[in-house]
Amino acid sequence: MTDNARKACIVGVGESEYTRWGGIADRSQFQVACEAILAAISDAGLSPADIDGFTSYSNDANDANLLQVALGVPELRFAGMVWGGGGGGSCGAVSLATAAVESGQARTVVAFRALCQGQTRRFGRASKGRTHENFVNPFGLFSPPLMLALLVRRHMHLYGTTEEHLAEVAISTRANANRNPRAVMHKRPLTREIYFAARMIAEPLRLYDCCLESDGACAVIVTSRERARDLKQRPVEILAAAHGSGPGWGSGPLGSHNMPDDDYASTNSRRLAGDLFARAGVTPDDIDVAQIYDHFSGMVLMALEDYGFCGRGESGPFVAGGNVRWPNGKLPLNTAGGNLSEAYIHGFNHVAEGVRQIRGESTSQVADAELCLVSGGLGVAPTSGLILGRAS
Repeated sequence: MTDNARKACIVGVGESEYTRWGGIADRSQFQVACEAILAAISDAGLSPADIDGFTSYSNDANDANLLQVALGVPELRFAGMVWGGGGGGSCGAVSLATAAVESGQARTVVAFRALCQGQTRRFGRASKGRTHENFVNPFGLFSPPLMLALLVRRHMHLYGTTEEHLAEVAISTRANANRNPRAVMHKRPLTREIYFAARMIAEPLRLYDCCLESDGACAVIVTSRERARDLKQRPVEILAAAHGSGPGWGSGPLGSHNMPDDDYASTNSRRLAGDLFARAGVTPDDIDVAQIYDHFSGMVLMALEDYGFCGRGESGPFVAGGNVRWPNGKLPLNTAGGNLSEAYIHGFNHVAEGVRQIRGESTSQVADAELCLVSGGLGVAPTSGLILGRAS
């Protein structure tokens, strides 16, 4: 197979229903993972017998060898996991699947994430063995809103970013979710008045600046361009995929807060972004639509800068100018509703929406979208990113 024929593409996407925390009580997280994977396999026009690899991230509890048995996969040739980083590995799981396909280690790989938070431990509950928490717990940093609020506040101090700028991210994202029947917040509009009346979680982050806590699962199917030509869906090409971390981050704000000062009010994505665009052979100006990991609204602002969509310190005015709004913004953002308003499936639903945009199937479709940037978790280590495009 030539290198061009082996180029990785996404050929299927699937998910379970998305619910609020604890909303899936009648079946296990493992069952929900299988549902999403089977939906993606069906969407691609394949069967479980065609699958030979699984990838995930953030210590996903659904073991590849058990999925192999449950789904009836004959032979498992590749299994990979991105360590740590919370949602930072979302695009990293696709990166691992891409590497497996393009190197010939596997033919057709499922990248997925399942997260039923009503059934598993999350931040704020007792844990053991997480050494890095010893650095932040004495200061009362017991949960991600508390940890990441410090980065947002620093950005506001340095660049004059305001609460109005945070509100624009939350409100525009919710408007997209209101058009998306899959979204947990599909029928719940968010006005400026509602946003500012909400309680403060960790200054400057209000309730609607913080992502949902959700149950659900999502999966995509990655295979070679040569094989994709014979399948049900028009393939979406993975033009570039990367995951990693900048110097000195360690566990970042989820642990030591020991990042270099120049990188503190950032998402740990600047170096990765440069590599990603270079590999894809495109620039930020070429991107038609973006799915940026929105665990907290302020981190989205920093990502717009780190990925080069605006200058450093300019993201507040950028969003205030309507640039991330659908349909007329320069860069429509999180068009399914994102972590803030569709569901928090640890960011993997951003990958699914990126695929739908390139296929032309989004509920907030960007006209003639040819290139989509997807980011993994922000302000964590590692982080990750994708650039998806129409297959030629």
